Formats: sequence, structure tokens, C-alpha cells
Amino acid sequence: MINNLLNRDWINQILNPSVSDSHLHEKLEQARQNMPIPVFWLLGKTQSGKSSIIQALTGSSRAEIGQGFRSCTRQSTVFDFPDEDAAFVRFLDTKGLGEADYDPSEDMAWCQSQAHLLMVVIKAMDHELDGVLSATQAVRAAHPEWPLLVIQTCLHEGYPTKATSHRQPYPFSGEHFDSHCPPDLVRSMSVQRQHFKALNAKFVAVDLTQEEDDYDPVHYGLEALWSAIESALPMGLQQMLLQNQLHSDRLNDVYAQHAYPHVMGYAISAGFLAMTPVPAAGMPLVIAAQGKMFHSIASIYGVSLTKRSIYEVISAVGIGGLSVGFGARELAKLIPGWGSLISGLSTAAITYALGMTLCYYYAQTQQGHAFSAKMLKVVYEEQLKRGRQLLKARFTEKSAS
Repeated sequence: MINNLLNRDWINQILNPSVSDSHLHEKLEQARQNMPIPVFWLLGKTQSGKSSIIQALTGSSRAEIGQGFRSCTRQSTVFDFPDEDAAFVRFLDTKGLGEADYDPSEDMAWCQSQAHLLMVVIKAMDHELDGVLSATQAVRAAHPEWPLLVIQTCLHEGYPTKATSHRQPYPFSGEHFDSHCPPDLVRSMSVQRQHFKALNAKFVAVDLTQEEDDYDPVHYGLEALWSAIESALPMGLQQMLLQNQLHSDRLNDVYAQHAYPHVMGYAISAGFLAMTPVPAAGMPLVIAAQGKMFHSIASIYGVSLTKRSIYEVISAVGIGGLSVGFGARELAKLIPGWGSLISGLSTAAITYALGMTLCYYYAQTQQGHAFSAKMLKVVYEEQLKRGRQLLKARFTEKSAS
């Protein structure tokens, strides 16, 4: 009887949230200020490869990236991934670095309260670096504590011929390059690194091309880039962003891959909201965020969200257990220091598991495959464990700051 009442109440709040979109957005922004999402500030000239870096890191298409930027300062735009509502990583792209009078102070103010990685993007064969270098020096002088990563791009432009292949194994990790690397490329990259060395920069070289360019691999040096990012910001972002880490044959359809970053984003958002210090104060907001996630997944699968679909998922999962879990997490907030983090991580993992279970439900129904409540429960428990693994670094990182 109690579980049936809980079912109906939760379903009704998912379909018709008691919290308005504007209020939810306001509270999410407040939560993100307290536990900021990482911002990658990309400083570099036009055509230096900034969009290619975003594409390679997120798996988004060029079209999605082109449509996803929005203005945030007079000279910069921001790309929220996967979108503004469910963002769990942001990319700040600064324009006009070819102009000598660029003043980075406005962009620094925008980044002031953000978790931050400064990524200076330069073509490996570019010798006109005065504008980029002066902007980087100004940022460094104001914020010497910000990690600085210089990314040298378009390596193939320094190859002797178009038929030259990428050097394997990757030879650019250390200070001294492989003697078999193209000499003009090595000379140019070494000079560039000397310019930025005094700024305590870390360096990585990449060649992020398209399939039609006929270079193998297409994203040369991507693992080195991820290694440098994780070293600077140990938040588990690589695993969170990679869609091929679903690790389940049950979730291998193209819709689930498209839905995955949205599920991840809403899971983190729900976790932020659950960290509200006052027990039970964040519950309506958490359910509202879960509701937006459910509607987003349904939209990706091209179906309408119905009471039946929600009921079948939560009945199999066991809403009674969820409600007990939510109660325990709210009480955990009374533990000084760690309580809110425990609550946030648990809520995020549950939200992630619910989202991925709904993906499985829609995949099975669309393909006409038979499934049972027991199968849904197996998927949920599988994804709950996966969610905890993926999100642990994101929420425990706050405790170290």
C-alpha cells in the first residue's frame, strides 16, 4: 500500500514537477557555483584547432559544436556539454587573439569562481605567437595557480609530404623528441615550447583530423591529451565523457549512446541539488531534475513519456528501496564534512542508473524484444554500480578543495 502511494506520488512529480523550470534552473546555477563544473578555457587563434579538441574530447559532431556555442563575454563564447541544462563540462572559446589589444580581464572574471584549466591552442607550425603569448602571460600573472596546458595542433602541416604517416609509438611525451620525427616540425615545436616554458606550462602535441584526411589514427595524441587533463584535473572526466564505456551489451543501441551524456549531466545535477545542507530541502528539486532527464531520454528515443513507462521502470527497480535510500542520504547530511558528499554521490548514482534503465526499457520496447521486471532490475543494479564508479572522483574532489 505504502509503495503504491510512493509510486503514484513519484510518477506524478516526474510527469508534472512541483518545481518550475525557472526555479530549477536558478537552483542548479547556485549548486554549480558551490560545486563548480570544470571549465576548459581555450585560448588560441581562429582555425588553431579548438573546435577539433572539443569534438575529440566529447564525441560531439562538428555541427553540434557549431550550433552549441553561446555568448558569455564580449570576446568569448561558451559550449556546455551536453547542453546548458545538463552541463557537466564547459568550454570557453576566446576570439580575437590575432588582435594585439585583447584584454583577458573580462574572461578571467567570468572564470573566477570556476574549476579551471587554461588550454592554449597553437598550430605546431605557427610562428606568429605574440598575441597568444601576451594573453597567456596576462592570465598567468593574475592566476599563477591555474594549471596551464599548451596544446600543439595540426602536426601533419609539418610533415615533409602528404603521404607521411604519424610516428608510432607517440614520440612527443617527453622534452626530447624521437630523432626520426620530421626535423622542421621538431624545430618549430621546440621553439614554441621555449616561449611558454617560463610560464610553467605542460605541453602536449595532437593531430585531430577527419576521416577524409586519411591519417591513422584520426585523433593522434588524444590519449596523451587526456593524460595531461586528468593530471591537471583528476575528476574522472575521461571515463564520464566516453560513450563507449557503457560496458553493457544491453545498452549498445545508438539512442543510448546519444542519451548517455544527458543522463550523466542530469545525474550530476541531481547530486548537486541533493547536497543542499538542510535535510529534505533538495528532494523536490532532485525529482524535478530526474523528471527533465526522463523527458530528455524519451525525446531522444522519439516517444512520449507516459505513466506506464515510468511505472514499469520504478516498479521493477523498487521505489520503496529508493525512498529508503533517499531518506538515508538526507540523514547523512547531518554528518559534518562528508555527509553532503555522501548524499550527492548516492543521489547522482541512483539518477544515472534510473536514466540508463529507462534507455534499456525504450530500446527493448522499440525493437519488440521481450523483457521482464527482473531484467530491468538487473540493468538498474548494474548501472548503479557503474554510476558510483564513474561519479566517485567528481564528488570526492570537492572534499579536497
